Amino acid sequence: MFLQLVAEPHRWRLLRELTRSDRRVGELTELLGEPQNLVSYHLAELRRARLVSARRSSADGRDNYYRVEPQRCGELLCSAGAALQPGLRLHTLPPEPVKVSGRRARRVLFLCTGNSARSQMAEVLLEHLSGHQIQARSAGSHPKPLHPNAVRVMAERGIDISGRPTKHLSRFARTRVDRVITLCDRVREVCPEFPGQPTTAHWSMADPAAAECDTDADTYPVFERTADEIENRIGLLIGQMTAEGEERRAS
Repeated sequence: MFLQLVAEPHRWRLLRELTRSDRRVGELTELLGEPQNLVSYHLAELRRARLVSARRSSADGRDNYYRVEPQRCGELLCSAGAALQPGLRLHTLPPEPVKVSGRRARRVLFLCTGNSARSQMAEVLLEHLSGHQIQARSAGSHPKPLHPNAVRVMAERGIDISGRPTKHLSRFARTRVDRVITLCDRVREVCPEFPGQPTTAHWSMADPAAAECDTDADTYPVFERTADEIENRIGLLIGQMTAEGEERRAS
């Protein structure tokens, strides 16, 4: 099933684009240069196979952000190898450590609204999981105090962020970074340009602090799920940056 689905060129291109960044239908239509009804049809087929999912935009409730489901893609790819021949059964592997080439470590800037949870967790997880081979920073468009549940969920992963300050994104207006990743739909709409034309990507994620719960204790499971999703995305980001570094060294 997986090979039949991705053998169609439009679906393969959609998956490739969505591995780079979450996208709206209009953006995918522009990137592929195809009519919206055709793009929507193929997105529906990918959603039916659970290779792609959609989330309502918090910036514009009338629009959806589409994202790839990497675990599902990996499972089906492994199954395809086993179906062809049991000896070809594949296994998904964690990304290899990042190999930094050149004098300057690569830098990634994560942005959200409050810089109180999502972007802070992404910053420390990237540095931690890359063995501090990648420098990460975070900021927000309207900084708020660090959320206690963000501190707690990172502490359970062995990372102390209790003393970290929150920062306004204007602080990095002149900072040269390699990647800018927005984790908030609203911030994506107001994200400024940064020096050096860094690679940009969007991870459409709901603010765990905005969950409709009575107390911080009630929202903690939402923070856990958010941290899990960020950690999965960070793993893929490290793999992507590792591959890019190898390509640069080979060229």
